[in-house]
Amino acid sequence: MNNIVLNFKFNLALVFGLAIVLTSSYIFPASAFNSLLLIIIGLLATVPVIYGTINVIKNKKISVDLLASIALLVSLINHEWESVAFINLMITCARMFGIYTETKAKNSIQSLFKLRPDKVKIKVGSSIKIIDIKDVKVDDLVIVEAGERIPIDGTIKAGAASIDQSSLTGESLPLEKKVGDQVLSSTLNLAGSLLVKTDKIGKDTTFEKIVGLMEDAQAHKVNIETFIEKFTSKYILFTFITASLVLIFSRNINLVLSILLVTCADDIAVAVPLAFWAAIAKAAKKGIVIKGGNYLEGLMRCRMLIVDKTGTLTRGRIKVNHIIAFGAPIKRILKLASIAESVSEHPIARSIVEYAYDSKVKFDIPSDFEEISGRGMKVKWHGKNLIVGNLALLKDQKIKIDNNALNQISSAESDGHNIVVVAYNKKLLGFIALGDELRYGIKSTIERLKKFGVVRVVMLTGDNEKVAKNVAREIGIAEYHANLLPKDKLNFVKKDINSSYKIAMVGDGVNDAAALALADVGIAMGAIGSDSAIEAADIALMNDEFGRIAEAVGLSKALGRIIVENFIIWAIVNSVGLILVFGKIIGPQGAAAYNFFSDFLPLINSLRIFQYRYPHLNLRSKLHF
Repeated sequence: MNNIVLNFKFNLALVFGLAIVLTSSYIFPASAFNSLLLIIIGLLATVPVIYGTINVIKNKKISVDLLASIALLVSLINHEWESVAFINLMITCARMFGIYTETKAKNSIQSLFKLRPDKVKIKVGSSIKIIDIKDVKVDDLVIVEAGERIPIDGTIKAGAASIDQSSLTGESLPLEKKVGDQVLSSTLNLAGSLLVKTDKIGKDTTFEKIVGLMEDAQAHKVNIETFIEKFTSKYILFTFITASLVLIFSRNINLVLSILLVTCADDIAVAVPLAFWAAIAKAAKKGIVIKGGNYLEGLMRCRMLIVDKTGTLTRGRIKVNHIIAFGAPIKRILKLASIAESVSEHPIARSIVEYAYDSKVKFDIPSDFEEISGRGMKVKWHGKNLIVGNLALLKDQKIKIDNNALNQISSAESDGHNIVVVAYNKKLLGFIALGDELRYGIKSTIERLKKFGVVRVVMLTGDNEKVAKNVAREIGIAEYHANLLPKDKLNFVKKDINSSYKIAMVGDGVNDAAALALADVGIAMGAIGSDSAIEAADIALMNDEFGRIAEAVGLSKALGRIIVENFIIWAIVNSVGLILVFGKIIGPQGAAAYNFFSDFLPLINSLRIFQYRYPHLNLRSKLHF
């Protein structure tokens, strides 16, 4: 439908332009044809503009069409046919530009569907069938070869592959996927073959949910329109009063008409929403899904950022930080710990075993072991007792711990580490310190946010005071609050809501859903694959890079500058136009032509948002605590 409207308006603009050129150049006889052509075109084109204005007034709204309608009526009464044609050409081109931009944005969204294959290979028993994607059902086994895009959200049942997820996350580096890992629709299999069990199809896939959000963002223009309407209503009232005073004192209808033509704000009415749409589209390429222009507006005024710790600043999974040895080589301590922990399903145990694999430390699986709930593992190894667990377990086993070891363990615990001690043959050999791994680029991102005007960064966590203090110190956050329940976080956001500035909150979109919803701008980290995260937040970051927050805020600040520039351009152009009008250099026809050609300046300036370069951040420095 939009394409039909766009083609119609393009043809209409072409007719207006042709009419003006022909009549102004006097190619046709000046007497009859010129007047008849301009009158017919002017009357036909004026009707929909006035009709639209009447509808807007009925809805108790004021738009730039009201100012244009007044100018058109005055031109018609004054028989300024060329001015009528120019006014309509101006309105048509401005609206055509808006429709073209919106259509292009929607077409770019629809083009995303090209990333999803039409045909799918599924395994049925021992045979392989090729079916339409719409016929795929949950639990079907889908075959994805190298170079093919994954058509569904699913779980790998066989094979391994290198997957490019840039279509969803904006991340250029491929991810290695193996049996048990989740894969998402539209992502590209760069190398390897996969057999994937279908978990989600159609509208339920992460890909289509993201497309739906982008479509909603295009339609969600309430706050942008409110901003324009507020400006327009005040501006039109001022212009109308000024024009009326000029008419009363000068009695010069041509002067009034020229003022109305020069000061028509249709360029701003199109340029500002255009800048917002362009910013939303640019953010999407980085894996930053913004649900509406009002949230970009919120980021522009953001002065306070509230961040959840677990899953936001940290990855939410325990990792080995360091190993302290008292009476054996570090590799031996890791080997003995891995022997005991290899038969446990505890998250700390899995982290130690994974660390041993990464460190290329080989170990055997014990056959004689006992898991003591909440304390650790007791293993019989080569006829001797191997104890791996907490201090309470060592004390139960009558293992002596000297003051030096106790002081080092206490110091590590004070820094917020989980401690696993290792003893063999009743002798303490050392301990392993584990902590939650901080996300990449936290510190540099916070520094960048402060440069962008975010003057207050607050960390909220349910962890204890020691852990919270250590994390805050590590990443440079001065204010933090520990031992908080979800309702405490919600109350904290309530307390700081302020009309003079905006609050943004970053969380995982699940546990912090209520606080995210209450904040002026709720940002969900690592939303890819999480339906609740995508739905809970106003802005969804598809991957887990904390630096994307600085990129989103930086983009909003650039957008704000461009909008200010548009108003400056508009003010300068209007000022020059009024000087030309009051200096009697141009009349109604010249004013209409001047406005038409100057309209494109803020529109072109809005498109500069596509040239915005995101801040360079050090996103590869790994930190632990």
